[in-house]
This record gives sequence, C-alpha cells and structure tokens, in this order.
Amino acid sequence: MKTMLTVGTAWLALMAAPALAQTQTGTPETTTGTGSATTAADVGSDTATQSAANEPGDIIVTAQKRSERLQDVPIAVSVLSGDAIAAKGAVNLEGAQYLVPTLNFRKSGTAINQSLFLRGVGTSTFSIAGEPSISTVVDGVVYSRAGEAFSDLIDIDRLEVLRGPQGTLFGKNTSAGVINIVTKRPGKDFGGFIDGGYYFGNGNEYRVRGALDLPLATGIAARVTGFYGNYDGNIRNNAYGGRRVNGYDHWGVRGMVVAEPTPDLTITIIGDYRESNDDCCAEVIGTGPTSASATTNAQVNGFINSGVLPTPEGDRTRRINQDLITHTDEKSWGVSGQADWTLGTQTITYIGSYREYDNTEIRDGDWLPRAYTTFNQLHDVGPQTSNTITQELRLTSPSNQFFSYVLGAFYSRAETTRTFTRNDLVCTPAPTVPVPCSTPGLTVTRPTGTAVFGSVFKNLAFFGQGTLNFTDRLRGIVGVRYTTDQLDVSHIRRTALTGPGISPNFDQGVYNEYLRLVRAGVSPVTAATQAVPASNGIPFTAKTTNDNWSGRVGLQYDIVRQSTAYATYSRGYKGPAFNIFYNLTGTGTNVIQPETADSYEVGLKNTLFGGKLVINLAGYYAKYYNFQANNPDVIEGVVVTRFTNAGQISTRGGELDILFQPARDLSFSGGLAYTDAHIDQFRVPANGVTTGVIPNGTTLAYAPKWKGSLGADYRLRTGGPIDFALGAQGSYQSKQLSQLDASAAVRDATTIKGYGLVDVQAGIVEANDRFRVNFQVKNLFDQSFAAAITSGGPGGSYRYIIPREADRYYGVNARVNF
Repeated sequence: MKTMLTVGTAWLALMAAPALAQTQTGTPETTTGTGSATTAADVGSDTATQSAANEPGDIIVTAQKRSERLQDVPIAVSVLSGDAIAAKGAVNLEGAQYLVPTLNFRKSGTAINQSLFLRGVGTSTFSIAGEPSISTVVDGVVYSRAGEAFSDLIDIDRLEVLRGPQGTLFGKNTSAGVINIVTKRPGKDFGGFIDGGYYFGNGNEYRVRGALDLPLATGIAARVTGFYGNYDGNIRNNAYGGRRVNGYDHWGVRGMVVAEPTPDLTITIIGDYRESNDDCCAEVIGTGPTSASATTNAQVNGFINSGVLPTPEGDRTRRINQDLITHTDEKSWGVSGQADWTLGTQTITYIGSYREYDNTEIRDGDWLPRAYTTFNQLHDVGPQTSNTITQELRLTSPSNQFFSYVLGAFYSRAETTRTFTRNDLVCTPAPTVPVPCSTPGLTVTRPTGTAVFGSVFKNLAFFGQGTLNFTDRLRGIVGVRYTTDQLDVSHIRRTALTGPGISPNFDQGVYNEYLRLVRAGVSPVTAATQAVPASNGIPFTAKTTNDNWSGRVGLQYDIVRQSTAYATYSRGYKGPAFNIFYNLTGTGTNVIQPETADSYEVGLKNTLFGGKLVINLAGYYAKYYNFQANNPDVIEGVVVTRFTNAGQISTRGGELDILFQPARDLSFSGGLAYTDAHIDQFRVPANGVTTGVIPNGTTLAYAPKWKGSLGADYRLRTGGPIDFALGAQGSYQSKQLSQLDASAAVRDATTIKGYGLVDVQAGIVEANDRFRVNFQVKNLFDQSFAAAITSGGPGGSYRYIIPREADRYYGVNARVNF
C-alpha cells in the first residue's frame, strides 16, 4: 500500500513539476534525415549528429551504423542525451537504468561481476571465459569486458539503448542488445565548461568535471575532458569505528582530435585514461539465520544479540562489521582511431583500437569482524589484467537510393589473466558457543590457495545489411553476419593446505586423471576428488571454436508521413564459453555452448505536431537456446555460482516511449515496459554436478514485469538576466527476482520488492546559458530498496546490497560555460 501511494504521488508530482527532457542533446552539428544529401557524417561516422530544430522528431542516432533519424530506424531504441543523464545525477550506467524502462542493472560485491539486463535477459558470471549478453560500444569501439563499461559517463553526447538481438551489425555478444555511447565532439571555436557538484544526506560526495574545445589549425580541432569524483559511502562499518563504505574515488581524462585534411576525409583520434578506487559493495546481513541446524541458528542469533553482527533490518540495514573492507581498484586506458573517407557516393570507415583494463578485487567472504570457532575467516584477493585489440572496416552507401547498404568486417582479440588467492583462518576445537580464534588454547591454521587462470577470445566476422526502397513508403530490410570464434583458456590452482572454500590442486595432471577415471566408470564427482594426487604442475588448457550465421529480415511501411510501422525477425548469437574461475574442478571443464536467439519484433513510430511529439510502440517475442547463466552451488562449504547452459528461456512484452516538447521551454519524456521473461525448459548440467532443476515458468532474475519512467523540464524565461528552471524525474518498477534458484524459498527470500523513486530539482539559469545553478532532492520520499539479495550469509542468512539511491539525499550543482 505504501509503495502504491508513493508511486501515485510520484506521478502527480511529475505532472505538476516538470524535469529535464531527455531530448536535449547539446550543440547541434548536422541536419540529416531520410532523403537528405549524402555526407561523410551521414553515412560513415559513429559521431553525434542532431537536427538544428532540436525537437524529439529530429533526434539522430547511429543504431544502424549510419546517421539516421530515430523515427526512421526499424529498431526499438531509447535515447538519452548526455546533458539529461548529467542533470539527473547519474554517474554511470547504473544510474541510467532509472531512465530506461527496459534496462536493469545487477549490482555485485565488486564492479567486475556487475551486469546489465535488457528485456529480462542478461549474463551474470564470475567466469573470465564468458561474455555479456549486452555489448557496450563507445565511439564505435566494442568494450570486451563488462566491468569496463560501468565507468563514469562523462562528456556524453547521447546514449542509445538498442533492445533485442543486434548480432547483424554489432556482433556476437549482443544477444540481448547494445548500449551505444557517443561522446561529444570538439567545437569549431575555443570554449568549454566547468561543472561542480556537492551532494549530501547519506554521505558527502564531490564531483568536478570540465571540457575544453581547442581549435588547433584550419580543419583540426581538439576536445579535452577531465573529471574527478569522491563519495564517502552509504554503509557504516563498525569494525572501523563506524567508517563509511560503499563509496568511490574516481578520476580520469579523455582527449579527442578531429581533423579534416580534405572535404572527403575525416580523421578522429581518441585517447582516455581513468582510475577508480571503490570500497564497494559491502554486503549487509539483512536477515537472521535460516540454517537447517538449530545450533547454527542459535550461534548466529548470538552474534546478532551481542553486536558481532549488526541487527538485520532487511533493505533498511545500513551497517556491517567486517575486518576486511571489500573494494575494487581499477585502471583502464585506451586509444582509438577512426577514418571516414568519401569516395564518390560511397564512404569507407575504419576504426581501430587498443584497450587495457586492470581490476583488483578484494573481498570479505565471511562478513564478520574476526575469525571464530565454526565461523572461519575467508578473505579473497583477485587482481586481473586484460587487453583488447579491435579492427573494423565498413563500406556505406548513400541512404537515398533503391538499395542502400552497410558492408563490413570486424576482428577482435581479448586476453584476460587473473591471479586469485583465497586466505582462510580456522581454529579448533569448536565449543557450543563460538569464541574468537584469538582465545588461548585453540589451534589455529591458515589454509590458503592461489589459482592463475586466463582466457583469450578471438573473433572474426563479416557482415552486411541493406535496405530495399521498393517505394517511397515501403522498404525491405535484410542483413547477415558470418562469425567465427576461438576461445582458449588455462587454469592452475595450488593449495598448500585445504580448508573451507579452498579447493585442492587442479592442473593438467589432475584433469587427465579425472578423464581416465570417468572413462573407467567412476562418477564425475568422485573422480574429481580422486584425481587430485595426480597433480603435475602444468596448467590445464582447453580450446573451443565455433562458426555462426546470424541475420535480420524485415519490412518497414510508412502508414502516413508521420507514422511508420515495421516488423522484423532477428537471429541473435553469443559465442561459446568456459566456466573458468577459482574453484574449477574436473566437473566444470565442459564447453558452454553458444547462446542463440530467435527474436520477432513489431513496432509503430509516430511523429506528431510537426516533430514535437514522439510516441513509439514496440511488441516483441524472443526465444533463447542454450541460455548461458549462473547456477548456485556449494563447493568446499562455500556458496559459488557455476556458469552453465541453463536451457531454453523466452521473453515477450510491450514497450512505450514518449517524447513531447510542446514549447521551446517545456518538455516531457517517459516510457513504460511490460516484460514477461521466464524459463521454458531448464537443463540439468550433464557434468555430474546437480545444482537443482529450476521449475519451468520461473521468472528470470532482474526482469520486473512492469517498469516505467516519467520526466519533464520547464524553464521560466523572465526577460531579465536570470531565468528559473523546475524539474522532476520519477521511475517505478514492480518486484523482481535477484537470485535464480531451484528453491522456491530462496527465490522468495531473494525477491526485491517493487519501488518508486522521485527526484526533484530547481535552479537558476543565466539568460544566455553562461551559467546554471541547480538544487536537487534525490529519492524525495526516502524509498528504501535493495539492488541485490543473495543467499549464503552466516548461518544461511541473506546478504543485501544497498545502493546510494535507496536513501533520500540532496545536491547542489553549478556549471559555467565559456
């Protein structure tokens, strides 16, 4: 009842107090659209273009690797301007989820394990030999690791969310969709901005960012962007005197140079560097124990009563008591080059890139302030390094001919190496009441294990998509992509002394003996244990390859000039994988087969009132085969997740997007999505480890049935030097499952309740936009919620991750343009 009242109040507030529109996208650059003159920007570039009219009906996107009006693209696409994202206070894609109804975000203990979901489909895995279902592309460069995509959204022109399989033009790891991010390009004149913000109410946060446009010579311009942010955190750690955690410290720089040596050639060079140090995300113990053992339950309740564990309050728990601060340290940098060369009526585009991404995960896995008898200390440290090379070459025709097309070739190589160490502290004997391991008379051991494992993804693809303009109103779409994948993995684990959560040695010798025992009739689980003495110190290696044909066909018809209908069929694809993680044993060495999808989509795009109102509708059905997913399991007494082919799933639903700008200074935007994503046929793993069969019909994780957003913006022009701005932004989502599990009780306990959020803001704006000052209230109604709930806490308790947005807080932001 409280949630419904909150949501009702939110929508009333939104209708009465408008917020910043998502259609404002910075400085207009090029007017393009159906039938416009062919230019390099129109056909070859992944850069931002915008109609000078700056109205919803004239938004330009590159969802099909050419610049087109959003309303002419036969794909369900949500578009957010960078200015709108910044105005809402969103730092990264986690914040963008509140603005896009079909986008959901899985928050995890460390950034490297977080993931995105579209239409209820995504990939969550701890394996370094698995890829996401949603690809993130920044200025035409594909980011191979999911964690790298969650960096700060700074100086963004627009963010395009392409929903459904996009395998034809964007590649193999797009079986659920694409996040296409386009950054702002240099202006032709000297100028820039500096922006600063201070947020308070549940921890202090400071943000500073700025950009500078530098004309270097005739036809050459540069843009340099820098940012810094620091946040205390929203959770207090009693073990460190109540210090705040779940905060961050980020900084980075980005540079872009655009040169036009001739009217037919544009060269773009981009470089970036960033560092992130996050003490996030602490998992609070949100419930009491649920162990089958009454003794264990009594022991954990004793921890709670004595203050060793803070009192669990569900999603209102804001304290932990952990002697190791879970945190992630990251560094990433990259360079890319793009050339757009117009030859007659054709444009050749080349994009090449090199990126490095280093991540160190440090995690408290026992959630206690010290080791106790029967409650052992478990600390993990896992540095990881990765590098990626991508090469893409495209040939693009003009859009205003009978058969227009995009042809291309793509190559990438992504290498990752991780060294993961698990340290335990165990003490015996165990009395009825747990006591600290520092108690005299106890025997203390320190089991430890270290695994070094790696993966190398190689991908080569050839693709093409064309549009047949049968008449001025009827068009046919056909596309195809041939993909060949190769994945190589290695793994070796050394354990001097085994203990809770520490698996014994694993290497090529263990694996070979495991295979021999299985062939001799020994069960896989027993063979995995008996093979350990055959360790030979040589890393286990494996390799898999796969070829695939994916594609897209469809029809598009202009019912009237302002309304376009389309129907498409798309074949989605995500390549093979391995379950390469610390606890690998012989039972988990099987190849995870490629994931494929058959997707059907119909849509209606309407542009009314001369482009001031956009109403887009989409309906879809998609079935996924060999769905790659994590399934919970217990190894050496610790809950882990195995990456498997979970079976067949499907998702269907409907989506509504609205953009309305009735007047120059008043605009509205919103969306509504209904999603029904569930398991059709669960596959029991054939590797000898039965993790439990999830019932058919079970709703997928991070797939709320209903999700919506509504925002608006109003600027009151006074005629004097200062104008006034008012705004609000609201979102709502129904309940969603956090942990896909065979147990109905676990699924029920890990269901995140539905919630609604409302943000409001008021500000002053200089009449010529030279400066702006805004005051914001985030989460106006102080709606508490969890971003993730998982099992496996002490005594079977449940662990909650509480995001910053789960509490009301305030902010002041100022920007100066020059």
